[in-house]
Amino acid sequence: MPRNLRIGAGALLLVALASCARGAKSTEASPDARPFGAYATQRVVVVPTGSVRGGDSLGWVQGMGGNRASARHLDSAIARALDDRGLAQRWVMPDALVRTFERNRSYAADPHLLAMDPLRAPAFVSGGKYGEPLSSQLRTMIALEADARYVLLPIELRFEKATGGLRGVLRAAFVDPRTAEARWVGEVKGDAAATAASAFASVGQRLADLFSAP
Repeated sequence: MPRNLRIGAGALLLVALASCARGAKSTEASPDARPFGAYATQRVVVVPTGSVRGGDSLGWVQGMGGNRASARHLDSAIARALDDRGLAQRWVMPDALVRTFERNRSYAADPHLLAMDPLRAPAFVSGGKYGEPLSSQLRTMIALEADARYVLLPIELRFEKATGGLRGVLRAAFVDPRTAEARWVGEVKGDAAATAASAFASVGQRLADLFSAP
């Protein structure tokens, strides 16, 4: 190939690569940070956190009184984050869900004892179907909450090492009880934190980010 043609081909290649790079940068700079923004105006039920793994390197779970107490702390952090976005007024928060259960014990499921185990499995992914008894538990739950359609389940929180402390990683699911289908299953990662309270607050904020801007 003549030298001038080689130079021309090389220049075209560089232009093409630069164009691709600009396109990729644009995509990364403006991702869909709120994939569930369309659901923010609907009535969503938020169930209590299923579990919090203990054994973290800083002893946070033990220091907060164990798994159950830590889960309730996370529930409060999530409720505060959703309230900051103006969602708590429309949605059914864990405390309100428990009050509904107390009034309907004869046929409602205890929201602290939902059968979430199938959702914890790594093989359970977005679009997956879950079976009994969880399907009946959630259908009854939304039937008792006027106009409710979807349920947000904070399934399990664990901690992982991060610079400056630990970060909370929450496995969560957003499901449609009428079809027993998971619209989304994934992990919500908080920021590195030096205290358990900060770690919980960060996870709550990141979860709220899926639905609404700060």
